[in-house]
Amino acid sequence: MSKGAVDKLERAGSAEYGKSADNSKVQLQKVGQAQDGQRLDNFLIRRMKGVPRSRLYRLIRRGEVRVNKKRCKAEYKLLLGDEVRIPPFFGSAEPRPGKVGPGLHELLLNNVLYEDEQLLVINKPAGLVVHGGTGIRLGLIEALRQMRPEWLQLELAHRLDRDTSGCLVIAKNTIFLKYIQNEFKVRNVKKLYLALVHGRWPQDLDQIDAALQKNVISSGERIVRVDTAGKPSRTLFKLSQRFENASLLEVRPESGRTHQIRVHCQHAGHAIVGDNKYTSRVADQGLSKVKKLCLHAWEIEFSVPNSEQLIRVRAPVDKYMQGLIDSLKKSHK
Repeated sequence: MSKGAVDKLERAGSAEYGKSADNSKVQLQKVGQAQDGQRLDNFLIRRMKGVPRSRLYRLIRRGEVRVNKKRCKAEYKLLLGDEVRIPPFFGSAEPRPGKVGPGLHELLLNNVLYEDEQLLVINKPAGLVVHGGTGIRLGLIEALRQMRPEWLQLELAHRLDRDTSGCLVIAKNTIFLKYIQNEFKVRNVKKLYLALVHGRWPQDLDQIDAALQKNVISSGERIVRVDTAGKPSRTLFKLSQRFENASLLEVRPESGRTHQIRVHCQHAGHAIVGDNKYTSRVADQGLSKVKKLCLHAWEIEFSVPNSEQLIRVRAPVDKYMQGLIDSLKKSHK
């Protein structure tokens, strides 16, 4: 699916603003199954839209937020059935998520790679954000929650960049969500990407160990750079195939930093094809015209709670990226 088509689907639906609860009065909200084990501050952040975090924490410290009529700290983990007192507040009106059109509905259903009672794995389309935000009313997770009643409480287990396609794990309950998030944290989840990069990748370049630092440039855009003051970051590379002016790589990020693969490829002098953010100059004018990021989360392997079973899922490569690879193979013969 083209980026323009995905953008159109994201914008689909009514533009009206949602009717929220009367925030000028005290609200009492029960903790449901989906919030069982969630921190109090995170529970409030989702419900007190537009309230600065500093004020939210101040309300907790003052005792204006209460759980079962008692004061609680921000890090308190809520239990099923707890009653949370939310004081009056004033925040910004939040637009309702856009409605899922038939095209996006069919696309996402066809892209479900694995599903059981705890989780699902979906082949995220390139160009679709994982969740809505400023200026974006419909992301992947909002769309999935609309599609089936049993998916109403779905939560993202991790994230992929908007322009990256491939395996994305979605949690169906809090128990699995907390479990898999910890597995990501301790690096027990194995992820394998495919990346098409500019130039001829050196055969002996099998890893890059370079710290990464987030920066904000003059335009306000966030960008990641190699910087010794940043966080340790290590990526493993395997050369899969060389073409005349490009290389196909299998990539395993051992740490999960923002834009890690993209920046490490740039650092090696072989930026990912279609990566306008981290590509400065490209000798091959043909590939420089590619506007779609050629980075695909190809395979993911992880365990589930109370089981020795490993789940391994592989996502078919995006049609655009696969077509580009096939054309490079033909021209290389």
